[in-house]
Amino acid sequence: MSTPLIITTTNDALLRLTRRHFLAASALGLGAIALSDLTPSSRASASPLSLATPPLLNAPHFAPKAKRVIYLFQSGGPSQFETLDPKPRLRDMQGQPLPDSVRAGQRLTGMSGYQAMLPLAGSFTGFSRHGRAGIELSDLLPHTAKIADELCIIRSMHTEAINHDPAITFFCSGHQSAGRPSMGAWMSYGLGSVNADLPAFIVLVSKDAARDQPLYSRLWGSGFLPSEHQGVQFRAGKEAVLALMNPEGVSPHARRGMLDALAQLSRDALASEGDIEIDARLAQAEMAYRMQTSVPDATDLSSETDETFELYGASAREPGTYAANCLLARRLVERGVRFVQLFHQGWDQHGGLPGGITQQCAQTDQASAALVMDLKRRGLLEDTLVVWGGEFGRTAYCQGRLTATDYGRDHHPRCFSIWLAGGGVKAGHVHGSTDDFGYNIASDAVDVHDLHATILRLMGVDHERLTYRFQGRHYRLTDVSGTVVNGIIA
Repeated sequence: MSTPLIITTTNDALLRLTRRHFLAASALGLGAIALSDLTPSSRASASPLSLATPPLLNAPHFAPKAKRVIYLFQSGGPSQFETLDPKPRLRDMQGQPLPDSVRAGQRLTGMSGYQAMLPLAGSFTGFSRHGRAGIELSDLLPHTAKIADELCIIRSMHTEAINHDPAITFFCSGHQSAGRPSMGAWMSYGLGSVNADLPAFIVLVSKDAARDQPLYSRLWGSGFLPSEHQGVQFRAGKEAVLALMNPEGVSPHARRGMLDALAQLSRDALASEGDIEIDARLAQAEMAYRMQTSVPDATDLSSETDETFELYGASAREPGTYAANCLLARRLVERGVRFVQLFHQGWDQHGGLPGGITQQCAQTDQASAALVMDLKRRGLLEDTLVVWGGEFGRTAYCQGRLTATDYGRDHHPRCFSIWLAGGGVKAGHVHGSTDDFGYNIASDAVDVHDLHATILRLMGVDHERLTYRFQGRHYRLTDVSGTVVNGIIA
């Protein structure tokens, strides 16, 4: 394993502050010299204290292919059989039991493990070839088909978790248990913000999605990293960020005076207590002050053309919809936001899959494709990585009763599909494959840690060297594993 670069730790930070406190009190004024030398000058958005954790990397480890990420997270687990991975053999064997040799004793959820037989279920929809490479895509995704030549599809993803909460947590933080820093928080910590007036990590949640599996703010939390790196959720409505604007009767001048007073109190508290979270909280307060003008500008879609709204779809005019959030994501990365993550719920189709997934694709297909098209025509796709996918896939067999017009699929972590575009990935490319049943990986397996390592690599970061010491050990997004998937990098 490579030797980590500068390691920021809670204990180390306290020791540095203690030394600074000692030197500042010395008669020779050595404290001022030491503080000047130790305080990072490269901080993109320093608080008045200038002691908060700076971005870890003064420069990327590698020449980055991507400068920013938009992650379109499809919560609930989209079925690969109706979207990205055609399996005609399932149709040929419709209703027949899943062979024991294929399952090979793999665990099932409690929702289908009781079934005496696991009947194979072919997809109700067809697949067609698109683009120069002839990539097969579901007929439910006609708009995504138009960007086939931009897509890098991974059909050999797999994960460890078989239930939603640990699986979503794993994808968002690299660990199945809650409490670890989210992917966007690691990006903020390692690379910092490009725009001092907007957070490095912003989260958008579709208001027009079916509320099947719950979402928690910890999915975009900072974990044990300083709290300034947590994701900031933008919401639809009059106030995009809760409690951002001044209360009635509080003027901008009064707000500025309050923050200046808070800075002085924080200096005193930091000197006596040595808690680096004091500075992190002040940095957030200062960011909120600057966001009072930057957020209304970023979220105001009135300047967008009719042609742009037509590209994203009619619902793009309604703030908070998936289409509007995709358009907003483009506006945010234009303004230098490092990591934007959209969450769209409703893909958990244990029953009623034909109608359910048809509706989901209708809600998301056009806007997802429009985002890629819009980024490309603005010259942003080349260095913006777009990721589309959920926390796991679905089973080749039917959960419950299989009929000619209706069926459902259970959770399947063993293999599923996602797609990426832009940001240095191979365009018009399919990576990996599954067996004829779509039940096991046939070639080029990619796990969640591998995906995280590859995203970081595209951003110019060595995943083994972006670390943080906490409770006696060095942590990283990829934990103790992860291999860069060079096969998808252009």
